[in-house]
Amino acid sequence: MAEAFLPGKQLDGAPLEGAGIWPVGALLRAIADSLEGQFNPVAVQGELTGFSRAASGHCYFSLKDAQGQVRCAMFRRAAGLLEFSPRDGQLVELRGRLGVYEPRGELQLVVESMRQAGQGSLFEQFLQLKARLEAEGLFASARKRPLPVMPRGIGVVTSLGAAALHDVVTALQRRAPHIPVVVYPASVQGAQAAAELREAVLKAGLRQAIDRVDVLLVVRGGGAMEDLWAFNDEQLARAIVASPMPVVCGVGHETDFTIADFCADVRAPTPTAAAELCAQPQTAWLGALDQVFSRLQNGVDRQMQIHNQRLDRAASRVSQPSHLVTRQQARLAGIAQSLNHAMRSTVRHEQTRLRTLSNEFPGEIAVSLQRSRHRLERASLRLELLDPQLVLQRGYAWLADLHGQPVTSVKVTHAGQPLRATLADGEVDLTVSPRRLI
Repeated sequence: MAEAFLPGKQLDGAPLEGAGIWPVGALLRAIADSLEGQFNPVAVQGELTGFSRAASGHCYFSLKDAQGQVRCAMFRRAAGLLEFSPRDGQLVELRGRLGVYEPRGELQLVVESMRQAGQGSLFEQFLQLKARLEAEGLFASARKRPLPVMPRGIGVVTSLGAAALHDVVTALQRRAPHIPVVVYPASVQGAQAAAELREAVLKAGLRQAIDRVDVLLVVRGGGAMEDLWAFNDEQLARAIVASPMPVVCGVGHETDFTIADFCADVRAPTPTAAAELCAQPQTAWLGALDQVFSRLQNGVDRQMQIHNQRLDRAASRVSQPSHLVTRQQARLAGIAQSLNHAMRSTVRHEQTRLRTLSNEFPGEIAVSLQRSRHRLERASLRLELLDPQLVLQRGYAWLADLHGQPVTSVKVTHAGQPLRATLADGEVDLTVSPRRLI
C-alpha cells in the first residue's frame, strides 16, 4: 500500500508553500490510494443505466439503486468476456476496483467482470405490463392501420423545447413543406409526463376534423430507461390504441423500446425517421405527376392522330356537295357527247348508204332518203331533249342535299334542311321553310 500523502509533507520532493494546503492532484491521488487500501477489490450489485458501448469496445454506464449511483467503466478486454448483452434496467453483480478518475475528479468503478443478478425493478414492471397488454391484443398487427399516402396535416406530440421537435419539423420542411404541422405539447420526462402525453394524444384525436390532421407522431429523443419511462404508461398505451388516426411512435434511439412503440401503428427508430415515414418527398410526387401528365399527353396525341386520319379518309370519300354536283354534270355532259357522236356516226353511215343506193336506184332512193331524213330529224330532237343543260335553261333546277343526293320528293325533306339547287348558270343554297301538311 502506498503511503498516504499528509498535509505538510512534500510532493515529489518539492516543499509545500503552506502547511495544510493540498494540491488538487495530490489530494485525488491520496483519496485513490485510500480507496485502494480500504475497498479493493470490491463487489457491488445494482441496476444498469445509461449503458453504451464505444467504437473502441469499451463500455460506459452507471450502477444505481434507490440511494445512489456510481459511474463505471469496463474496458474492451473485460467486455469481450461478457456472456450476455447488458442493457438498461438489468440487475447485475459487478467485480472491480474502485478509484478516482483524476481528470474529472469523479469516483469510478473499473469493472473487471459482470454477471446478471436478475432484472431491475423498472425492467420487471416493463415486462409485466408488456405481457399483459400483449395478451389483450393491443400489440396485434391485424389492428394496426397503414399510414396515409398523402396526409392533409401531421400532428406531433412532444415537448416544445425538445430537440425531437426540431428534428421532426426540419425533416418535414425538407421533404414536404406543403404539409401543415400541428403540435400538441406535452412533457416527455418527469412525474407529470405520462399524464400530459396521454392528454395530448386524446386532444389530437378530438380535434382531428378541425385541425385536418391524418397522422400523429409521438416523439422524444434518447435517454436512460428512467428518462423514457413516461412512454411505458398503461393509460398512454390505451390512448394510442384508441386514436382515430394512425400513430407513429419515434421515442429514443434505434435500440430503445417502450410500451408506446408496441401499441403504435408504426414504430420508428428515431423522431426524424418517424417524420420521414409520414411524408413522401415533394420531389417524388412532382416526378410522379410529370409522368402521369406525359402519359395523358401521349394518349391525347395518339387519339388526335387516329381521329385526324379517320377524318382525312372520310373527306377523301365524301368531298363537298358542290363537287358531287359538278361531277354529275360532267358525267351527263359526257353521256350527251357520246350520244351526239354516236348519232352523227349513224347519220353519216346512213347518208353514205343512201348515196350508194341513190346511184343504183334513183327513184326508190329519193323516197327512202326522205324517210331517213325525217328519222334523223326526230332522233336529233330526242337527243336535244336528253341534254340536261337544255332542261336547266328552260327554268328547271337540279335539287340535291348537301351530300349530293338528289331530292325527288317533298317527303324526304324537313323544315330548316339545307339544300342546293343547280341552275343553268350556277348554284343556289336553299333552306326548306316550314310547311303545312295536307
